[in-house]
Amino acid sequence: MSQSDGAPLKVGVLFSRTGVTAVVERTQLNAVHLAVDEINAAGGVLGRPVEIVEYDLESSPKVAEARARDLLETDGVRLIFGCYMSSTRKAALPVVEKYRGLLFYPTLYEGFEFSSNCIYSGAAPNQNIVPLARYLMREYGNEFYLVGSNYIYPYETNRIMRDFITAFGGKVHEERYIPLRPSEDELRTVVTDIARFPGSTIISTIVGDGTTGFYRECRRAGFDPATMPIGSLTTGEAEVAAMGAEAAEGHITSAPYFQTLDTVENARFRDAYQALHGAAAPISACTEAAYMQVHLFARAAEQAGSTEPGAIKRALPACPFKAPQGMVSVDAENNHTYLWPRIGRVDSSGRFAILEDSKAAVRPDPYLINPAEEDWSRRASHG
Repeated sequence: MSQSDGAPLKVGVLFSRTGVTAVVERTQLNAVHLAVDEINAAGGVLGRPVEIVEYDLESSPKVAEARARDLLETDGVRLIFGCYMSSTRKAALPVVEKYRGLLFYPTLYEGFEFSSNCIYSGAAPNQNIVPLARYLMREYGNEFYLVGSNYIYPYETNRIMRDFITAFGGKVHEERYIPLRPSEDELRTVVTDIARFPGSTIISTIVGDGTTGFYRECRRAGFDPATMPIGSLTTGEAEVAAMGAEAAEGHITSAPYFQTLDTVENARFRDAYQALHGAAAPISACTEAAYMQVHLFARAAEQAGSTEPGAIKRALPACPFKAPQGMVSVDAENNHTYLWPRIGRVDSSGRFAILEDSKAAVRPDPYLINPAEEDWSRRASHG
């Protein structure tokens, strides 16, 4: 890639405009466009305007693999921003690795992965799973019911959650999985089963459209969030907007970012985003991660004096960015990002009130090997 001819720098963008997870991924797509517009308005990257080549993933791993191949083989792109579901990331990543590209992945995920061709800018398990489990056990007791969508992220996340809960004397009554597109009967069946364990805290790793139906069914069943809250990693502002405040009020999410966060950078980001997409446009942690990782890329390219994937990756750890959530940076050892864990609860207006706020960025620990506090994972696995 020439750095001197001023030709547009093409980057790939892979999000789902259609499909079961489109409600979140459209906000990520919007955030990437906003960041690119800001970068171009400031002169581009190394004097080159950034040009987006985008495809709709349709919430499908097969489509993700095919479109990643299109970008790298046909479109001449080597830098890609995208993917939401772990299944789509895992489908696209081998193609990115084959062509020595670089995927910037802006979504919380289950951890226990490393690729030299991927930058993980969403939360690792120690940055959201552990804080959520710790908070719920302290505030609501030791009985839990785990429910998730039927694919890799919920299974792996609930494995970690179960280890944590049982290591500290808690009990998981059941662990159930529902289709990515659950029917009303399937949702009603699992909610009826949850009702067998009154007072249990529900942990939801349901994603996409199924989230709305699940929360509404829990409300219809009369579950009181004061005693039977839903704790989630995957229910953000976009999902709350889709289901409505009545269904969401009182429930809890763990994330590095909430739209209500009071920082100068967040006010600027929120105003710019909503100026384009409407004052009521929801902004979640996944939206913010998609936005800030584009700025991380641009800073690293300028630092490296190159748009080559390897040069950008090497420069990233030395290029922190003051994101809406706080100062973020990429860890040189594991390609994950220092983030700011927080706990939020939905209020009557559908906004997240922040209950716990990190005082500093937390180092990513995708394998849960550090620090000593996470020793529970070893104790649990060894009985």
